[in-house]
Amino acid sequence: MQFVDLKTQYQALRDPINTRIQKVLDHGQYIMGPEVKELEAALAAHTGAAHCVTVASGTEALLMSLMALGIGPGDEVITASFTFIATAEVIVLLGARPVFVDVEPDTCNIDVSRLEACITSRTRAIMPVSLYGQCCDMDEINAIAARHGLPVIEDAAQSFGATYKGRKSCHLSTLGCTSFFPSKPLGCYGDGGAVFTDDPGLAQALREIRVHGQSARYHHTRIGVGGRMDTLQCAVVLGKLERFEWEIERRIAIGERYRRELAGLESRGLRTVTVRPDRTSVWAQFTIMVPQRESVIEKLKAAGIPTAIHYPRPIHSQPAYAQFAREGATPVSDRLATEVMSLPMHPDLDEATQDRIVQAVRDALP
Repeated sequence: MQFVDLKTQYQALRDPINTRIQKVLDHGQYIMGPEVKELEAALAAHTGAAHCVTVASGTEALLMSLMALGIGPGDEVITASFTFIATAEVIVLLGARPVFVDVEPDTCNIDVSRLEACITSRTRAIMPVSLYGQCCDMDEINAIAARHGLPVIEDAAQSFGATYKGRKSCHLSTLGCTSFFPSKPLGCYGDGGAVFTDDPGLAQALREIRVHGQSARYHHTRIGVGGRMDTLQCAVVLGKLERFEWEIERRIAIGERYRRELAGLESRGLRTVTVRPDRTSVWAQFTIMVPQRESVIEKLKAAGIPTAIHYPRPIHSQPAYAQFAREGATPVSDRLATEVMSLPMHPDLDEATQDRIVQAVRDALP
């Protein structure tokens, strides 16, 4: 059984993906070829954003967004600690300080009620993470940011394709960043990512930053990076777009079926992630919270069910980031890290396989 079944997905998309790749091989423009602009236009249209800038990875998307905003040493960026390391990594790489806010116990997304108290005179941005495929409370976050004159960067590495009050993830704030890592809801066959914005100035800054700060060839007007998404990876994503809307529908349906089938297990300690009624989740991971997690994982492994943990330690408890921990500030994040585990999730997951997974979970619970 596959945790994420990219092989079946490829079989369904073999012809469009192969055709797209062959076209790149034929024209030979492997860096900034025509597929780059084509993909950027398609992704901008999908989200409704005025500008899409493809980049080398989701991490680069976050890093370059902070760079475009001029964030650097002495600045603070508010974010969640219960997420993948890249969210805080890019803040620290620029010499800024991550200020960690706790998350909600039911959605696992940043707890907006705790956000404003973390704003100081050094705060320069807020970076909420749309974890597991569901957007945060973006209207409330944007309202707080507006009161303090702060930009908001949505870390949407796991939520591309999700909706929030009828609007698309990545088009909900100053900047939206996503990843096309292969296992993401929309993935390429390597690394890739994108930044979305309605601000033409930020879009121009991002385009320059991704080519070493060049505004023209060998004319460097700002500090930049080698942050381009290569043409072959853009071609793969273009091929995958052909059934992306179907895949989103499937992810939502499979996620809801998981939640429905597991609903009777609360008495045995199992909890599923809550999806707020005004938004959708594309379930980049289908994550549950269970007691005695290691025992449950071992029993599922014995039954042939693969699992993963997203994430076993909050960022503030990682050795390289312990200096940014605030004692007692993130009890929910600390607890979730001991309870969360993810089950197989992909759009080609059939009901029979899902039933087998659910039964194995039932059998594994204490």
